Amino acid sequence: MTGEAAVTRGRRRELGLAALLALLLALDLVFAPPIPVPDRGTVVVARDGTPLRTYPGADGVWRQPVTPEEVSPLYLEALLHYEDRWFRWHPGVNPVALLRAAWQWLAHGRVVSGGSTLTMQVARILEPPPDGQTRTLRAKLRQILRAVQLELRLSKREILTLYLNRAPMGGIVEGVEMASRAYLGKSSRHLSHAEAALLAALPQAPSRLRPDRAPQRARAARDKVLDRLRAVGVWSARDVADARMEIVAVQPLRAQWIAPLAAERLRRQQGGRADQAEIASTLDVELQSTVERMLLDRTGALPPKVSMAVLVMHNDTLEVHAYAGSADFHDAQRAAHVDMVRGVRSPGSTLKPFLYALALDDGLVHSESLLVDAPQSFGGYQPGNFQASFSGPVSVAEALQRSLNVPAVDLLDRIGPARFAAVLRAGGLRLRMPAGSAPNLSLILGGAGTTLEELVGAYRAFARGGVAGRPRLTPDAPRVEAPLMSAGAAYIVRDILESGGHPDRPSSTARRHVAWKTGTSFGFRDAWAVGVTDEYTVGVWVGRPDGTPNPGFFGANVAAPLLHDIVDALPPVSPAAAATRRRPDSVRAVTICWPLGLRVEATDPAHCLVRRTGWALNGGVPPTLPDRARSGGLLVSLAGCGRSGHAVRWPTALEPWLRAPVPEGCDRSLDGGTALRIAGLEHGALLRPAPGRQHVDVHLSVLGTASAAQPVYWLVDGVQQRRASAREAVTLQFRSNGRHSITALDGQGRFHRIEVVVRGV
Repeated sequence: MTGEAAVTRGRRRELGLAALLALLLALDLVFAPPIPVPDRGTVVVARDGTPLRTYPGADGVWRQPVTPEEVSPLYLEALLHYEDRWFRWHPGVNPVALLRAAWQWLAHGRVVSGGSTLTMQVARILEPPPDGQTRTLRAKLRQILRAVQLELRLSKREILTLYLNRAPMGGIVEGVEMASRAYLGKSSRHLSHAEAALLAALPQAPSRLRPDRAPQRARAARDKVLDRLRAVGVWSARDVADARMEIVAVQPLRAQWIAPLAAERLRRQQGGRADQAEIASTLDVELQSTVERMLLDRTGALPPKVSMAVLVMHNDTLEVHAYAGSADFHDAQRAAHVDMVRGVRSPGSTLKPFLYALALDDGLVHSESLLVDAPQSFGGYQPGNFQASFSGPVSVAEALQRSLNVPAVDLLDRIGPARFAAVLRAGGLRLRMPAGSAPNLSLILGGAGTTLEELVGAYRAFARGGVAGRPRLTPDAPRVEAPLMSAGAAYIVRDILESGGHPDRPSSTARRHVAWKTGTSFGFRDAWAVGVTDEYTVGVWVGRPDGTPNPGFFGANVAAPLLHDIVDALPPVSPAAAATRRRPDSVRAVTICWPLGLRVEATDPAHCLVRRTGWALNGGVPPTLPDRARSGGLLVSLAGCGRSGHAVRWPTALEPWLRAPVPEGCDRSLDGGTALRIAGLEHGALLRPAPGRQHVDVHLSVLGTASAAQPVYWLVDGVQQRRASAREAVTLQFRSNGRHSITALDGQGRFHRIEVVVRGV
């Protein structure tokens, strides 16, 4: 009977345990714990993990996800030895702590200490009790049940991770990483003993212990944690003594606003995915902060409503290291929320380097080819220069470096605007034209729109063998590259923009090389500067986001100084990046002669009026471009004046500046019988006064005169207005509306007459 009774008791015990287990499982299924789903709160971080901009979740709380492996071991030591020393071993509740809490409750008639484990605290965080019932017996029993359920469902690491990310830290901040960033300005990976103790104590009373509002109470709570860890032998007395000496000094609790427009762009791109609480960017937080400070320093000198934008891209990786879409994100007057990195604006003259690179690749020019900077008309389109003056004969290098307009339009006319736009589009730089219009000669002077982002990606070609790239704002963004020009053309143009393009110059000893170009759109609406170094491409835009004019602000005086300051702030150049400056084998130094433009060894010394040293591409030395005003080339026979041999002449449009020395009596032979011609205006031109003026000024000269000293008489409506030499440009003024005739007459009786229409006077 005794054996049978023992067996019966054993079976009853087994059945009882099975029934209890079944009851617990049924209760767990019916009364399951609230395991949180991934929160929609978002943090955009820099390349090193530093938060750039925090977006609260649906509950309005700031969080930044972190794992136990990413948190300082000092914090984990402080947390576990202060809150729950037996966390690694208990099943969610600590029986010894519960018995102690129960005895205190019986002795005092109320809950004195809850005996809460870390798992119970997670249960309370996930399912907070109603206000006023946080320390009731019912609330504790509920937490105990939930803690056991959590231990059954989750690993210790998962429970600890929930605490690290959900522990209340004061205000709308939750989690150790967000608290460390918000209060201490650093990652929780790098906490000191004192900082770890402070953050471990904070969840005990997050509102009362907030270190930004109650530093003394926060310090007292921190010191309590420090004393506990010294008492249990986790931290040495020396470490604790040093930690107690630290002053609790934290920054005010506020949102992170570094690179706000870049962060907003990334948040919108990821589409609010609930499983992506952290968005990684390529931004360098130190360089980004430096750029933002530079912009803020300059806002005081800018007129109202003027903004700025900056983009800095690493040439090798195409990663964006600095992105400022506006001058001051907190200044609504400057349309701070408008991202001008992506705004479509007129690029002014910033497209000229690409045009000259295309002309080099086409074999039209070399770096010292003779170009004409003089009044010319291209099918009725008559460009002028920014300084409203002309230089006459210039080289390709001079024309690009000085950003002269007429030579650029001349080259674009020979290449073709449609082809130029297509080449840029293939390289990732898309020109936006007004609806219904086709590419035309105004493209090269800013007659189409593009973005700072596309411009920076295209300029990268000058530093990486002619290959443009799309800027990447996230580490997982695809790497998109496209050839825009040959490596040789990229080298020549970069050398021109950097130091003038003179192969015979002394080697530079500058610490950092930068090739840069400015641009100003019509009406001073946009000021640009784009620079290329061995390692980075930097773009700057200054203007009003609404597109209204900003008189007196142009690329050279506003954007360029900021560009150079940013370049000076870039990290030191790496040896690998400096090695990319090697001159390609396709580029060779050559000495050529003007006006023919050929190699000096292939030119008759009598025809070599000016020697120039420049860069030639692929061994080609193309001659000077054909004269637009007359046929027959620049080398003409002297047989027409009874002499043997040949003589050279300059392009017709350059006659006001210079004329080739020729034998006496051969002027007409070289001139080829060219008639006198007015330069600077076309027949039928419509003239209007500049805003605020009551008259129209026109600047004219003549071409085709036999002698530079010969006088030219200028008549308006048949009345002589000026008498000047053939090389002298004149200014004529109109003070009445209507049709007017302009006549130029030389001493040989030759004349040229055009008619113009004046309106708006």
